[in-house]
Amino acid sequence: MNKEKVVLAYSGGLDTSIIIPWLKENYDCEVIAVCGDVGQGSETEGLEEKALKTGAAKLYIEDLREEYVTDFIFPALKAQAVYEGKYLLGTSHARPCIAKRLVEIAKSEGATAICHGATGKGNDQVRFELTIKALAPHMKIIAPWRIWDIKSREDAIDYAQQRNIPIPVTKKDNYSMDRNIWHLSHEGADLEDPWNEPKYDKILKLVVTPEQAPDKAEYVELEFERGIPKKIDGVSYTPVELLEKLNEIAGRNAVGITDIVENRLVGMKSRGVYETPAGTVLYTAHKALEYLCLDRQTLQYKEAVAIKFAELVYDGNWYTPLREALSAFVDETQKTVTGTVRVKLYKGSCTSAGAKSPYSLYSEEMATFGQDEVYNQKDSEGFINLFGLPLKVRSLMLEENKRGK
Repeated sequence: MNKEKVVLAYSGGLDTSIIIPWLKENYDCEVIAVCGDVGQGSETEGLEEKALKTGAAKLYIEDLREEYVTDFIFPALKAQAVYEGKYLLGTSHARPCIAKRLVEIAKSEGATAICHGATGKGNDQVRFELTIKALAPHMKIIAPWRIWDIKSREDAIDYAQQRNIPIPVTKKDNYSMDRNIWHLSHEGADLEDPWNEPKYDKILKLVVTPEQAPDKAEYVELEFERGIPKKIDGVSYTPVELLEKLNEIAGRNAVGITDIVENRLVGMKSRGVYETPAGTVLYTAHKALEYLCLDRQTLQYKEAVAIKFAELVYDGNWYTPLREALSAFVDETQKTVTGTVRVKLYKGSCTSAGAKSPYSLYSEEMATFGQDEVYNQKDSEGFINLFGLPLKVRSLMLEENKRGK
């Protein structure tokens, strides 16, 4: 009989390195490893040899970078989705992108199960599994961290060493990191105590520290079409190239470092340090353009939508009717978010330094403090009288009641 096939979300990190032999030992199955390349760079090098050596039947390395940027990052950017005021969702929207490809390969291979290495304490288990349920409702899901006897990263390291499995961490250097083209996250080790200042000199990989950044500000011009970034300093780039270029520019100016204690979906708080250089610049520039191009009601309502959008993405609800409906609303608002924004980068700060658009709703002729011919200031009196009428009526009522007593 042919063995059952299990598709494994494989990164070559600590957890997924030991899952291959664990699956074979406990399920007597054929393991098909799948690495979704969402921009983790050199981490994909040597993966095939490692996966096969540890027992995988084959390894897929799928280049998902273009799809990730276009279909996941840009919709979140257009929505201005930020979780709890800080987190630009770097891991959150990468997971449904990867899980979608896991489902596609599992179906093509005739696999009966999909396995992931997310822990039972984290958010990623939800993100992977909700995507699988949405796209392959009958697919079996295996989550080793909820089953096996391994209780800690130290136990996992011991397991690997006992089986001579090469792993990228040691017990002394035990940060949990996740990297893609949008961000790099750091969790665990000394970061688990929120009182500890992050050892930026030790952990930062995409961004230099503010002390190491140049003493002179750098200016960058970004051009958007319908909310999507297209050019840097007048030069057109593909979506992937654009993020790579911005990561380089922002990284050398120490832009994009976030230290956050966030509320996980599973009920606990966690502390992490995120590097999101290109994302920080793009969110800043995009927001500046929206200030110029969106009317007051739309902008304010969209800010409320952004909070819900971020919550949905963080919680793994990408493939849901509500997220899709919110994206449709966002896309409608972006029809006029076209123009150029100048951004100033200096030692970790990122600020708008000018914006222009053919769809700008700003009128210097209207707003000027100098003399103009288009605005009759006397009109304000009647407006204020009507706008303040409820306040006046209430105040008169209160005075009348006081006199009555």
